[in-house]
Amino acid sequence: MLFPAGGNSASMATKTPEEKFGKCQCETYHSKSILYQILHKEHASETKRHQQHCNPHCSTRSKRCPCLDRRVVLRTPEAICRRASEVLLKTSTFIRNLPSFYHMPWEDQFVLIQQNWAPLFVLGMAQEGVDFDLREIPATSLLKKILLNQSSTAMNELGSSSAGASLAKVQKMKNLLWKFWDLDISAKEYAYLKGIILFNSECSVLKCLPYVQSLQQEAQKALMEFISTMFHGSLGRFSLILQLIKSLRDIDANAIEELFFRPVLGEATLNVLLLETLYIKPDWL
Repeated sequence: MLFPAGGNSASMATKTPEEKFGKCQCETYHSKSILYQILHKEHASETKRHQQHCNPHCSTRSKRCPCLDRRVVLRTPEAICRRASEVLLKTSTFIRNLPSFYHMPWEDQFVLIQQNWAPLFVLGMAQEGVDFDLREIPATSLLKKILLNQSSTAMNELGSSSAGASLAKVQKMKNLLWKFWDLDISAKEYAYLKGIILFNSECSVLKCLPYVQSLQQEAQKALMEFISTMFHGSLGRFSLILQLIKSLRDIDANAIEELFFRPVLGEATLNVLLLETLYIKPDWL
């Protein structure tokens, strides 16, 4: 068999609502004080235009929505970072146990790891049932920046280098975790899913692209046959799982690194650590 069937399936017996961070800042953004208007040099008509364009549900599509700037960190970093590191180790162990992966040139191994480690990690978090609480980082107020006589350049640098991860991107990951737990995926299904994600045939730069495509097709076929057997020929579950895989590929790798591994790695890069763990040695390492 191409993929091992080991591992524990994480089934969430009781589920709690997604963590809330209080009222959206957009809900209180409409009522601006005189001081606020002076600092922003805004006319009253601009307030009305903002009300029209800012979605009341804080849509991330709105460029002006202040929720885009909300940053979060783990509420209990010691415990969650340890569990995240365990998930990463199990993910690398899964890859090392696949001879088919090491039959490829190291260049292809490098590309597959670089592009797919983040969805593999989230899938591992789902399998291990790792949930986490968040704490929002208070943003430095505009008034405080002005009183401290910071230039606009310094303010931009401060905003771009703020600690923590984007709330919107982290919440997207949490929502995906709950969707996987709702499906109560088995250990074998997780194994096949990891194979489908790792052997990503969308990586067109691969030297062994036909080989990778065949491996992904093999994993998909195995998953489909397993689901058909376990669920009496119904393939609705198969379709749902494939949709989740597409969503996994949209997970932001930088948000994962900042939230779970920056407190542990410091300035080190997770990509390099993974490559060393998997014995992949590009010339620049």
